Amino acid sequence: MKQHSHTNSHPLTAAGLLIALGIIYGDIGTSPLYVFKAIVGQDAISADLIYGGLSCIFWTLTLQTTIKYVIITLRADNKGEGGILSLFSLVRKRGLWVVFPAMLGGAALLADGMITPAITISSAIEGLDIFYPGLQTVPIVLVIVVVLFSVQRFGTAIVGRLFGPVMFLWFSMLAVLGFVHLFDEAAVLKAVSPHYAIQTIVSHPNALLIIGAVFLCTTGAEALYSDLGHCGLKNIRISWIFVKACLLLNYFGQGAWLLGHEGATLDGGNPFYAVMPGWFLPYGISVATIAAIIASQAMVSGAFTLVSEAVRLNLWPKVRIVHPNMLKGQLYVPSANWILLIGCVLVILVFRESARMEAAYGLAINISFIVTTTLMTVFLLQKRIPKALALSFFVIYLIIEITFFVGNVSKFSHGGWLTLLITVIVFSVMLCWWWARRIKNRHTRFVDIGKYLPIISEIGGDKSIPLYASQLVYLTSANFESEIEESIIYSIIRKKPKRADVYWLVHVDVTDSPYTGEYEVTHLVPGKVIRIDFRLGFRDEQRISILFREVVGNLVANGEVDIKSNFETLRRHNLDGDFRFVVLERVLSGSREFSFPERIVLDVYGMLRTFSLSEEKGFGLDSSFVTVERVPLMVPAQPKKERLKRVK
Repeated sequence: MKQHSHTNSHPLTAAGLLIALGIIYGDIGTSPLYVFKAIVGQDAISADLIYGGLSCIFWTLTLQTTIKYVIITLRADNKGEGGILSLFSLVRKRGLWVVFPAMLGGAALLADGMITPAITISSAIEGLDIFYPGLQTVPIVLVIVVVLFSVQRFGTAIVGRLFGPVMFLWFSMLAVLGFVHLFDEAAVLKAVSPHYAIQTIVSHPNALLIIGAVFLCTTGAEALYSDLGHCGLKNIRISWIFVKACLLLNYFGQGAWLLGHEGATLDGGNPFYAVMPGWFLPYGISVATIAAIIASQAMVSGAFTLVSEAVRLNLWPKVRIVHPNMLKGQLYVPSANWILLIGCVLVILVFRESARMEAAYGLAINISFIVTTTLMTVFLLQKRIPKALALSFFVIYLIIEITFFVGNVSKFSHGGWLTLLITVIVFSVMLCWWWARRIKNRHTRFVDIGKYLPIISEIGGDKSIPLYASQLVYLTSANFESEIEESIIYSIIRKKPKRADVYWLVHVDVTDSPYTGEYEVTHLVPGKVIRIDFRLGFRDEQRISILFREVVGNLVANGEVDIKSNFETLRRHNLDGDFRFVVLERVLSGSREFSFPERIVLDVYGMLRTFSLSEEKGFGLDSSFVTVERVPLMVPAQPKKERLKRVK
């Protein structure tokens, strides 16, 4: 089995830069659609508001996106891969506590995946209101969203090739539209001074609402890190220079236009479309809609990757994961797709217009920013960066992000409640699944396999016991070759003696690397009891049936094992024996021994199990060769002593 080689070695090429534009910047690139509209809101346009808003945007993109993510966080690559769970896998040995912020960050990103399509597509489609005042845009947005999620099952390989050129056109359009108006009010350039940002935060009566609105300009920064493996460090950093320049030109162009209308109100209008010439509006709305769909697609793809990583790391119930084509990173998770669709439709129906969605948007991603800051600080300390620098990073960005968080929380009653509700629900699912597995693992008893190897060998040669399978395979969670679950011994020896020509023990270890692909073979009893340890990355597909047969084929070729059938007729015709996988489903007993919180967690876990894949499907086993046995966990019970009296 070949080991995957995925390093952060994407060369700096024009194609790589174009791919980065198409994959990474959809979310942050469509922010000009709604940021200034959210900042101004229903208030009268004032110079102080525009200068302060622009200054906040400039320094947010500089401090948050450029310095924190592009310069610092992108260095924390896990064999070329990025994202909250990749970062978690790098630092999870630093303490049990790091799993909690990791789960919280993952939950926030999934919540964001429900809101991003709703707000971006709504903002783009609402441009039609210029031509058709009073147009009901909700049905149009719903149709686009439903179609977007419906085509996920076919993969996005063909459409993905168009992302780069379309987003290049989009950013070029942003730059040109902004530049045309920039010198209408050249004084707008002085907003680069941080003085205006500080003054707005400290003294403006609506400072919290403005801060919450400004945060929307950087909501796609997490995607820079999450998609590191698709594009590479150099391509992301260089393309960001172009993207940031285009974004700032557009923001400052909108600011200049707004300064020319000081004292007026937007009255539901959008300065993004207001800066367009009348003849260009149909083209601008069309490109904006396509860019919004691309931004949504990027978030959906990112959600699929996040769920698949969470499944491998045992932070999410086992769900079906499909690879629509052979392209790296192309995933389709049916359950996640429909959960995101339902959540997205719910957001659209509850809020109906982008202006009201802005209150819900940003809060979830704000949480993920705080999580990244926390885990990144642990990573910096792990890399032996001077403690003063690591703590300075933590304090500075925690202050910035808590300030944004306070601004976003101020919109709680206007829609932020929905974001937090979705985040809490997703986090609870992850927490219960992780916690329940820890409870079950805590009560799984292991024994010394050496004591049982002689009797297993004898059973294999005892012709008085019916042959159960030529090759009998058990999945074991024992980390050491000297140990075995008591339940496996119970299955082989006590429950019903199982005679086999060869007994196989298969263990899967999910490594901290995204891609590994290694295995180790231990002959516990030569030719009779063999253990295979697979080391797979948290992004590797766990197709154990295929991987196991590949390893067995290698062992046969090396003469290490004989899998020919021992039935005389079959052996005479040189036929291999049959394979049978036994999956032990651990059943909890003695529920009174658990604390009240543990009983709640286990009850939720039981419900989640009904919706998740079975163990055999989760490991990619062919169900026609699998036997599932229910075995007790042997939870030690301490019943009260009863007074019993024997009677005749």
